[in-house]
Amino acid sequence: MKKLLLGDEAIALGAINAGLSGVYAYPGTPSTEITEFIQTNAKHVRSRWCTNEKTAMEAALGMSFAGKRALVCMKHVGMNVCADAFVNSAITGVNGGLVVLAADDPSMHSSQNEQDSRFYGKFAMIPIFEPSNQQEAYDMMAVAFEYSEAIKEPVLLRVVTRLAHSRAAVEISEQKAENALNVSTERWVLLPGIARKRYAELLEKQPLMEESAEKSVFNKVEKGGGKLGIIACGIGYNYVKEAVGDETNILKVSQYPLPEKAIKQLAEENDAILVVEDGQPVVEEDVKKLFGTGYPVKGRLTGDLPRTGELTPDCVAVALGKSAGPVYDAAKNLAARPPQLCQGCGHRDVYTALNQVLAEYPDYRIFGDIGCYTLGALPPFKALSSCVDMGASITMAKGAADAGLFPSVAVIGDSTFTHSGMTGLLDAVNDNSNIVVVISDNLTTGMTGGQDSAGTNKFEAICIGLGVEPEHVRVVVPLPKNMPEITNIIREELNYNGVSVIIPRRECIQTAARHAREAKKAKEAQK
Repeated sequence: MKKLLLGDEAIALGAINAGLSGVYAYPGTPSTEITEFIQTNAKHVRSRWCTNEKTAMEAALGMSFAGKRALVCMKHVGMNVCADAFVNSAITGVNGGLVVLAADDPSMHSSQNEQDSRFYGKFAMIPIFEPSNQQEAYDMMAVAFEYSEAIKEPVLLRVVTRLAHSRAAVEISEQKAENALNVSTERWVLLPGIARKRYAELLEKQPLMEESAEKSVFNKVEKGGGKLGIIACGIGYNYVKEAVGDETNILKVSQYPLPEKAIKQLAEENDAILVVEDGQPVVEEDVKKLFGTGYPVKGRLTGDLPRTGELTPDCVAVALGKSAGPVYDAAKNLAARPPQLCQGCGHRDVYTALNQVLAEYPDYRIFGDIGCYTLGALPPFKALSSCVDMGASITMAKGAADAGLFPSVAVIGDSTFTHSGMTGLLDAVNDNSNIVVVISDNLTTGMTGGQDSAGTNKFEAICIGLGVEPEHVRVVVPLPKNMPEITNIIREELNYNGVSVIIPRRECIQTAARHAREAKKAKEAQK
């Protein structure tokens, strides 16, 4: 049976049919649809959203300890958040199969950087799978879980935006049963004496991983003539095939560690190698090290392919000496339309109030965070001075206040606050920092489509529990009619020498509209 699936959906269904017991994730484009698909189509699988990627990784490791198969999903910057648990999971090893899905975002369509998650796989010294199409994405899930259990290590599966968000027909296999509960008999206690032994065991597994990559069905050689060999990684294989068809010698790489024997054979049969990989020059650097300066290796580092952004069939064609396709610039005469906060969004009223009050202070700064409210940095508000990473608003505001800046204000969303902001607020409380923290609460994780927010209806209790004085935890409803009340509260808290928290609370208009439609549909069904 075939189904038309997004790459993300193919991964999700592949995991379900491989006997998945739990998916642990924090929403982040382009990975979000994986967990959403599992939530909709596999009610037996544990699939509630986690507070952040670190808690997701740790919970999945716990499920693996109990012998079940677990999937962890995140976008590439989420790998930074879960790095501690991820890297150490290679030392503890696994029991039930554990697959870590990292969805990278070349060209930064909805991200703050272009980092390549393959570096994390290399750093942790675990196997990496990188599908070239939706069918491989589906097939790799079963293989990855089985391989993880065979070598007792986690497996990293890396995809990119173009694969995650494009559709193709996928041949579906039968669903396997979940693993039975089989709690590990080993103790995963990384005291130095035990960790040293486990690290030595990880090193001993490296030749086995390399041999597996050499023999992998996902790595293959195609001979088509000429004297330029191509190493095509993941989705890059499709761009190469579109540009040259069967005319060139190609080594397709979709399982790592790199198959060095196959690469050396390719080099012997060709005068040069072009490395085609979407992301950073991970493979290109390794191949250059393999041959030194005496053999020409081309790619992003040499300028034959663009150093930044997504690959395209056209740029690959040019690197192969072909002409690019025609350019259609239908948008050249259209006015620029930068993204904006939705009309009627509560965040708009928050920024209106802040700008109105803070205009009375010549040296104020507002430190922002990751979320749809980051658009407050753009016109018409131009409110934010920074947006670096999840949770940075509070700690940057604290640091600026420590340096003498006044007023120092942080704006953070509800989901981001529980993801990474709570620890920064505790630092500020412990140091009695003179800052105002605005937790703009729209009762959902709005930027990624309205997933549950971990702290909904708990924020006042959390802030008071972290030590903020109860009288300086203020809740307002961000509506134009309430502007006098909101501006007065902002002024009062700016005049307080300590940590203040203001919580503007109003449901995201997108989820509110969806809930209204659902309620109407349910009411009609009862008639």
